[in-house]
Amino acid sequence: MASFQHLRDSFHKTFPVLAAASAAVALASCSAAPPAAPSQAPSTPAAPSATPRTTPAPGTASPSPSATADPALRPLGWGPRQQDQDAAAAAVAAMSPEQKAGQVLLPFFAGKDAAAHAAVVERLHLAGSIIMGDNVPLDPQGKVDVAAMTAINQRLAQAFGADGRPWPGIIGVDQEGGMVARLGAPLTEWPVPMSYGAAGSGPLAQEAGQGLAGELVPLGFNTDFAPDTDVTVGPKDPTIGARSMSGDPDAVGSLGAAFSQGMLAAGVLPVVKHFPGHGSVTADSHLNLPSQPASVAELQARDWKPFQAAIAAGAPMIMTGHIAVPALEPGVPASLSAPTYAALRGLGFKGVAVTDALNMGAVSKQYPAGSAAVKALAAGADLLLMPADVQQAHAAIVQAVASGALPAARLDEAALRVATMMTWHARTAAAPAGAPAGTGGALSAKVSAAAVTVLTGQCSGPLTSGGVQVAGGSAADRERFAAAAAHAGLTVGSGPVVSLIGYGGRPAGGDIAVALDAPWPLQDATAPVKMAVYGRSQGAFDALAAVLAGKATAPGKLPAAVGSYPAGTGCP
Repeated sequence: MASFQHLRDSFHKTFPVLAAASAAVALASCSAAPPAAPSQAPSTPAAPSATPRTTPAPGTASPSPSATADPALRPLGWGPRQQDQDAAAAAVAAMSPEQKAGQVLLPFFAGKDAAAHAAVVERLHLAGSIIMGDNVPLDPQGKVDVAAMTAINQRLAQAFGADGRPWPGIIGVDQEGGMVARLGAPLTEWPVPMSYGAAGSGPLAQEAGQGLAGELVPLGFNTDFAPDTDVTVGPKDPTIGARSMSGDPDAVGSLGAAFSQGMLAAGVLPVVKHFPGHGSVTADSHLNLPSQPASVAELQARDWKPFQAAIAAGAPMIMTGHIAVPALEPGVPASLSAPTYAALRGLGFKGVAVTDALNMGAVSKQYPAGSAAVKALAAGADLLLMPADVQQAHAAIVQAVASGALPAARLDEAALRVATMMTWHARTAAAPAGAPAGTGGALSAKVSAAAVTVLTGQCSGPLTSGGVQVAGGSAADRERFAAAAAHAGLTVGSGPVVSLIGYGGRPAGGDIAVALDAPWPLQDATAPVKMAVYGRSQGAFDALAAVLAGKATAPGKLPAAVGSYPAGTGCP
């Protein structure tokens, strides 16, 4: 794997603004809602005046603050420069409390009626919206209606600018790849993020981040709630699992920074999640409040390392999770905890701190109505994602400021951070052409081919003499496997039994056990051959079939321990 220093150097060459910002940093986020499927699973185009990022000539150093003649070009310690903050500050200063309250709220809406939601956006002066699965229009074949999705986002973009704000609204989506993907075909289907840990390639993760984000831009998205930089602890991690890139904090840090770099190159803001780390707790925050028993020292050595790496690379947004950390503040979700935000800022983070979805069980059960929004904002959050009722949240914030329960300066600070980020994004985002839906198929397949892992069994030559039987998995899994087998020259119906094991599944009998998502089920498999493919895309099945037929090797390595198989297990 490329070292983080190598990735960071590459990042700095590509983004000189972020390079200067990260030099000031002393220390190197979950989907907003669970998916409907039992397998685990929460843009506006750049403003017309936006200009593409510029890259310095080879060997040219980025200007340092001391070398910059114009104070407006002084970096602020993350992506934006002083000119961005000055422009945002002037606009925020002229806002009413109601407008400022709207600038820190990022709600969801029900159904596909963009006009109705646009009216709420305009009335409450909202910062943006997140698009969830039920907002996505489908064509008669059940695929995303790209034109209709684009039209929804364009209508929302108009609403965000209705009050004259000079920056674009946030239009976000949960598109991690694998189990968390709100937008399906014809957009490219990507394998689970653990694929990047198995492949162990920073440049490949960067390329994939750019490819995934590039397909979001033509639809009008400018923010993606990815990557997940939680460090998984393995089978005891019921929520994150294969959404984590690895069980190695350093690997997660370097790969997460690379993936984010690719997203930024495509013109999409990444959201690193879920601080203070969701991969090492044993409860699902969609339902209840998990408790993280680790000490601060233990968190610094494991869960916080990827966030330190993201901060050093100039991450614009970090999501706080709904996790109680007794070492910081017992019984209070991190997303609503002042000591947690202080810890995050203590790592050097100067960007926008966004909460995980406030309608999740870990918060909504304890903090009804608009109380969660006020408490999160008072604690240090800058952007409040998916309050259960955005109108209640907005009213509660305005009332809290009027009564003095919430300092006006705290609301001003949060609104200014969000406005500064979006002003910077509008100025520097890549040209908004993006990539047509589905153009990342070959790259997605390349990721899977680099990730496929053999735990036990021969590492070269065919694993079957020409035919296989298939068991387990879903009907769609078996259909994709059959197509991949035919492409690889294998017949289906006789021969060794390939047992497909999906999320939450248990290994059945068979000769070849194949984990499709997280590799944990392989610890209980009795098959003589054990493999992990980290995804259910056609590319993942193609990679599997190619290895079975002996037409390709399995270069991947286990990114986390699986029972007695240590991390790093795989073919040489």
